[in-house]
Amino acid sequence: MSRADELFIQNCRDILDNGRWDTDLQVRPRWEDTGESAHTVKRFGIVNRYDLSEEFPILTIRRTFWKSAVDELLWIWQKKSNNVHELRSRVWDAWADENGSIGKAYGYQLGVKYKFPEGEFDQVDRVLYDLRHNPASRRILTSLYNFADLSEMALYPCAYSMTFNVTGDRLNAILNQRSQDMLTANNWNVCQYAVLVHMFARASGLKAGELVHVIADAHIYDRHVPIVERILQNPQYAASQLVIDPEVQDFYAFTRDSFSLPGYKYTELDEKIPVAV
Repeated sequence: MSRADELFIQNCRDILDNGRWDTDLQVRPRWEDTGESAHTVKRFGIVNRYDLSEEFPILTIRRTFWKSAVDELLWIWQKKSNNVHELRSRVWDAWADENGSIGKAYGYQLGVKYKFPEGEFDQVDRVLYDLRHNPASRRILTSLYNFADLSEMALYPCAYSMTFNVTGDRLNAILNQRSQDMLTANNWNVCQYAVLVHMFARASGLKAGELVHVIADAHIYDRHVPIVERILQNPQYAASQLVIDPEVQDFYAFTRDSFSLPGYKYTELDEKIPVAV
């Protein structure tokens, strides 16, 4: 069993058995195919810890399209883009305008430059600078939740902040997430930010340590419940190890092909998942 499987099963079981439904409330999300309200059952304040030095935190009880997740990660953190035309997958199309823009969200925020005593940096380059020059700092973090720009964002950031901390030769990180659709996005986000920690660690001469994932509102949508119940019964396989191209040392030189998961074994999900938007 992988650690990711163990935590996912534990989280989903807790939500389904002990969670609170919002069916008595008006909600924003709608089902993309019917337009009806998309209600959820949730738990507040889930915290998961993944030791990236031991295994890559990918599910085996269902397939995670982790290469597409890496594409999205690079679109946000490398390209610092807010245009879906620069992204291979179509997961953001529902929130894009006629020009492909999602407004001042996600990658846009990471590309904004700020003044520091050492000069001007955007958030990504500031992290890289501090990891190399001031690894003892307790101020190494990023935030996508810019209140001044929320009105110009197609979607408020879900995974909105990262805090980095160097302990010895290990880079640890906390991912804060305000909202998490457990079926469609949980392991997608975990895989993304595990890769991100590996990228920052490699570019800074460090080793990937722990990823701590803090979720304020962890939920399962009503139409997802039977799918989740079936997934929880699937066989579990051993965790995979992430292999990273040893030639790549520059944060901005990584591509989706810089990463591989030899022997990744999983159970296919042979049904379409309805999407709430």
